[in-house]
Amino acid sequence: MANDVKVLLVDDNPMVLGMLRGALAPLANVSTSNDSADALLKAVDDPPDLLVSDYRMPGMDGRQLIEKLRSRPRTAGIASKADIAEKLAHGEPVDDFVEKPFFLKDATQRIKRIIDKIALEKMAKSAASDGVLRGSLSQMNVIDLMQSLEMGRKSCALTLTNGKEKCEVYFSEGQVTHAVYGTQKGDAAVFKVLQWTAGNFQLNFEGKTTEQSTTLNTQGLLMEGLRLLDESKRDEGGDQGGEHSEEEDVLLDS
Repeated sequence: MANDVKVLLVDDNPMVLGMLRGALAPLANVSTSNDSADALLKAVDDPPDLLVSDYRMPGMDGRQLIEKLRSRPRTAGIASKADIAEKLAHGEPVDDFVEKPFFLKDATQRIKRIIDKIALEKMAKSAASDGVLRGSLSQMNVIDLMQSLEMGRKSCALTLTNGKEKCEVYFSEGQVTHAVYGTQKGDAAVFKVLQWTAGNFQLNFEGKTTEQSTTLNTQGLLMEGLRLLDESKRDEGGDQGGEHSEEEDVLLDS
């Protein structure tokens, strides 16, 4: 289900624009432009939270568009993600880049991480007066939460509940340092909750601990946890590895 994050897609290739819009529409409120001049007008009129722009376009290119938006007070805080072949060699002010050609699935996953980070920041601004952010895992699942906290370099205590089950995960600068799930601690405790899609979460940005029980960084925990989940599904005879959507393998170029 789409959240309230506003994304503006800019690309002069209508096929790329259409495919990206279709992939991102379930994740955010998406609008499109096929040139930078139109995108600039749309962004000034209704500032998006995230700009996803092609880099090389006729007339005003992606770098110039970002510079113009960043120079205006109303649009100075827009997050940006651009296709930059030079790999940011000139220090362009973007949060991430995707080099063309790219697979639609890969690009969507990377953009989703930024959308989730923005969504979490928006939720944090509307947190209760006690400074604790509460939400449902149907809004943002455990993996998305952890990736967003890592990207935002957050220090906090994340409490996850699902029925009578409870897990506490502590972050320092976006890295998991300690986790407790019943009698289990550290990496094993994190692995237990990665598959949760039901339940609730609570973020306390004042929550701290001096205990260090995890051995892997946040990305390492996610990768290893997902690997273990895949192994478990295969052991249960539920491996779907041979099936895939053709759309996921679409290679998009300029």
